[in-house]
Amino acid sequence: MAIPVIDFSKLNGQERANTLAQIANACEEWGFFQLVNHGIAEELLERVKKVSSEFYKVEREENFKNSGLVNLLNETGDEKLENVDWEDVITLTDDSQWPFRTPGFQETMKEYRCELKKLAEKVMEVMDENLGLPKGYIKKAFDGTGEGKNTAFFGTKVSHYPPCPNPEKVTGLRAHTDAGGVILLFQDDEVGGLQILKGGQWIDIQPLKNTIVINTGDQIEVLSNGRYKSTWHRVLSTVDGNRLSVASFYNPSLEATIEPATQLVVKGRKEETYPKFVFGDYMSVYVQQKFMPKEPRFQAVRAM
Repeated sequence: MAIPVIDFSKLNGQERANTLAQIANACEEWGFFQLVNHGIAEELLERVKKVSSEFYKVEREENFKNSGLVNLLNETGDEKLENVDWEDVITLTDDSQWPFRTPGFQETMKEYRCELKKLAEKVMEVMDENLGLPKGYIKKAFDGTGEGKNTAFFGTKVSHYPPCPNPEKVTGLRAHTDAGGVILLFQDDEVGGLQILKGGQWIDIQPLKNTIVINTGDQIEVLSNGRYKSTWHRVLSTVDGNRLSVASFYNPSLEATIEPATQLVVKGRKEETYPKFVFGDYMSVYVQQKFMPKEPRFQAVRAM
């Protein structure tokens, strides 16, 4: 069993209706799908891989090897480490301080983020159409101002999962759903490890060269009134290879009010499944409960 692989370019041709249906099915049944022919130049993606790998070697590898996490793994014997991740990660935003010692890193990642943000907005427009919502509905909900200002959050996590001498003792990234909106992942095409939970089984997401993996976060689940579910996923640590993961998050503004779209709510129901809440309040709960079931998070913000 493998997650859907969808040719995004076919939205512009005679196969548009079929492609829309494929994306709708992927959102409803999987919460994850891979895009090919997504419009981002392969030359740019190859540069992202190159500068990210060099960045880790130049600016991160030595610190990771000497980190408390590595020492902890060496000291615990056969005991499994429960509350840590075998991951090196930095987050890039428009306002954060970026690494500067790796040649070409800043220029390449800024170009990549610009292209990926455009792709995210195209994907959201497809979701609008498939859900029967006005064009731009999700983007406007994420902006939160109602004034056309682009205040939604767009962040990029550059993660490496270095070779682990005892992968049975520690997970690369513990199982979770993503808090935000639409996630766009450029993953390693040689070293696997990413899995999703479907039907009670963990399924590998096959590495495919220069694809973009899309997954829906908790806020898309709320806006769609449960038609699109956020999916549990994790990353396994491995003995061989240094897995690269570049995950970008198109999330609501912290001030945005999130609730099910009125067009998707069945009239007459006394209580809706999902509450209305401010995204910043949800994040306050999420940071405490990221690796726990999501339903109590919805209940917690309902009570705020």
